[in-house]
Amino acid sequence: MEKVQDLDIFLKNMTKKIVLKDLNNRNYTVEDFDRFRSHINSYHSKGSSIHEENGFFFIIDDNFRARLDSLSQEDN
Repeated sequence: MEKVQDLDIFLKNMTKKIVLKDLNNRNYTVEDFDRFRSHINSYHSKGSSIHEENGFFFIIDDNFRARLDSLSQEDN
């Protein structure tokens, strides 16, 4: 039998929405945060670059990567 605490954590992870503002000040809801963060870490790990996702554009720099890291830590 599963512990209720594990179920609570699972449900929390299912319902958490990550919304980011893009370069055009539009809200983008990240559907799969782990995939998004993994892509940023793999392809935009250093310096500054622009990332396009579903027609939304983001400047990826140290501040953006740090914000993603802090959002990831909020899940724990």
